[in-house]
Amino acid sequence: MITDTALWASMPVPALLLDANDNIIDSNPAAEAFLNLSAKSLRGKPVWDNVMIDAPLEQPFARARDSRAPLFVNDVDVGSGERAPMQCNIQFAPHQGFDGVMIMMISPREIASRMTQSHNTGKAAKSAIGMAEMLAHEIKNPLAGITGAAQLVSMGLPPEDQELTDLIVDECRRIVKLLEQVEQFGNLRPPELRPINLHDVLDQARRSAAVGFGAHMLFIEDYDPSLPHTLADADQLLQVFLNLLKNASEAGTDGGTIRLRTFYDPSLRVYRPDGSQARLPLQIEVIDNGPGLPADIAGDVFEPFISGRENGTGLGLALVSKLIGDAGGWISVDSVPGRTVFRISLPLAPHQTGDN
Repeated sequence: MITDTALWASMPVPALLLDANDNIIDSNPAAEAFLNLSAKSLRGKPVWDNVMIDAPLEQPFARARDSRAPLFVNDVDVGSGERAPMQCNIQFAPHQGFDGVMIMMISPREIASRMTQSHNTGKAAKSAIGMAEMLAHEIKNPLAGITGAAQLVSMGLPPEDQELTDLIVDECRRIVKLLEQVEQFGNLRPPELRPINLHDVLDQARRSAAVGFGAHMLFIEDYDPSLPHTLADADQLLQVFLNLLKNASEAGTDGGTIRLRTFYDPSLRVYRPDGSQARLPLQIEVIDNGPGLPADIAGDVFEPFISGRENGTGLGLALVSKLIGDAGGWISVDSVPGRTVFRISLPLAPHQTGDN
C-alpha cells in the first residue's frame, strides 16, 4: 500500500497507516522508536488501544475520514503502554487512492525552542544570580551588626520586652540563611562526570528522605533494573534527588505518596542551542499526589526566586535545573491537582549507546 517504502522508512516523524476500521496497517521506524513497540506487534491492532492520546479524538477522526479531510490536533499527551506520555502535535491525512485509509503523523512538541529559550533565560538568570551574590556578601556584614546590637539591647530589657529583640535576631538569621543559599548557588563547582548507577544514588536519596523530611510519606519504587549507567556527578545528582524529594514531601500530607520511576526511552532527543543533537534515553520521574503547582508559576518554577510556598527562597528548583543542565541532561515538570511529575532525562555513559 505504501508505494515508496524508502520514503516511508526515512520519515523523521512517527507515522502510522490506519485502515477503515481504525486498525494499524503499518508503522514506520520512527513510530516504532517513539511508541517503543515493534511494527509486527502493532500491525492489525486498534490504534486507540495502542496509541494513548489524552483527548477524545475518535469522533473528530471519523468525521475527517468520512469527508476525506485532514485533521490537526495540537498539544496533546501521546504515549503507549511501553512509554510515558509526551506532549505532541498530531496530523491525520487521507491516503490518496485508498478509501477510508488514513495516515497518522505524531510530532513530539519541539524541545529545541524550549532549549534555546532556557539558554537565553539562563543567561539572564546567571546575571541576576551574580548581582544577588554580590549583594548577599555586602548585606551579611550589616546584618551581623544589627543582630549583635539587638542582643546587647536585650540584655538591659525586662523579659516581657525581649520579645521584640528576639524577633529582630530571628529575622536577621533567617535573612542570612537565605543569603548563604544565594552564595551557594553562585559558587557551585564544575561537575565531575563519571559513569554511575542511577538506582544507587536514587536509593540513597530515598533512604535519607524516608527517615527525615519525608517520614510522613509513602515511597513507591518503580525501577527498571536493567537501566544502563549514566554520565553524571554522583554528589550533585544526589543533591538534585534530595531537592525534588523535599519538594514532594512538603507538598504532601500524612500518608501521601511519592513514586520513584525509572525507565528507558530511546526516542528522546533534544537540540542544544548550538544546533547539536543530544540523546537522553535514561528517565527518572519523581511523582507525588500533592495539590500541584500554582498555575501562575508552573511555567517558571526552574527560574531563580520563583516559589509557590510562603517564605520559600525559590532557589531549590533553579539549582536542580542548573545541576542537570551542567550534566548535559534535561528536566521538565507536568503538574495538575493530585499529580505532579518531575522528569529528568540523562545521557548514557560512554560505550553504552545501544538501545535497551
